[in-house]
Amino acid sequence: MKIIVTHTSPDWDAITSVWVIKRYLPGWENAKVEFVPAGEHSSRVKEVTEAIQKVGEEEMIHVDTGLGPLDHHQTSDQNVSAASVSWDFVKTHSKMFEDQSEKVTDKIAAIERIVSVVVATDHFKEVFWENPTADYHEFSLLGLLDGLKLQKPNEDDYYTEFGMACLDAMLHNFENRLWAEKEIEENGKMFDTRFGKGIAFETINDDVLKLAQKMGYTLVARKDPRKGYLRIKARPSEATINSSQLTINKKGIDLTLVYEQLKKMDPEATWFLHVSKKMLLNGTVKNPKMVPTKLTIDEIIHVLEKV
Repeated sequence: MKIIVTHTSPDWDAITSVWVIKRYLPGWENAKVEFVPAGEHSSRVKEVTEAIQKVGEEEMIHVDTGLGPLDHHQTSDQNVSAASVSWDFVKTHSKMFEDQSEKVTDKIAAIERIVSVVVATDHFKEVFWENPTADYHEFSLLGLLDGLKLQKPNEDDYYTEFGMACLDAMLHNFENRLWAEKEIEENGKMFDTRFGKGIAFETINDDVLKLAQKMGYTLVARKDPRKGYLRIKARPSEATINSSQLTINKKGIDLTLVYEQLKKMDPEATWFLHVSKKMLLNGTVKNPKMVPTKLTIDEIIHVLEKV
């Protein structure tokens, strides 16, 4: 049997350490997780001296507790946590890193970005996040785990399973994020409007819309090359941008004129203008009856340039 030992009431550093070992250390996917008081180790070992210790017929890994090789409490380095040293250990023992395909290298990059955030929060760096007292931070995994511990006291196995499920989902999101970043850098078609910079894509990755808006683009358009669906989004009017290159009209953008022009150009297509006048849709998986436009992305850009 293989056993991973960590501390009771596991935080994200402990949970992430368990996650990288169970998910990516060969042979450890079905390891049992045991919990001990913080700073202690399993009663079945005298001292934690190796990352993997033999205990009779069992193999045991201690993470974030016991002051062993996969702990970090013996160093003041704030760039290190149990999650990062556990991930470094996995990297030296997994053939995954021999695969140079884009899919695998993107997965590794996504995991490393997750681990870097965990390291920062384990050293309480979230106090330096922008507007750290804002309510929306309570929607983060940090807030959810804290609330879960209040809702279900002393259920360490539950916290760990919950956390690992969240990290699995987050990994998919980060992989998609990396893909969106590449799309913006390599395939985005930038254009100018009187409101500021716009960018358009032909891609199946819908995350480019949200990410491009966060990056400061005033108008973002995406056409799905498979289904022909088109989505156009304008930044909310209350947004502010701290960049000399990307500007915005503080009164906001109204896509009504774009809507009317595109209806004239392609009257057979289905067009839906959101009540906010900030989102224009043509075709959606939520309504398969909508007819996608025959207009090209370059024709769409030409209209948006004149908005």
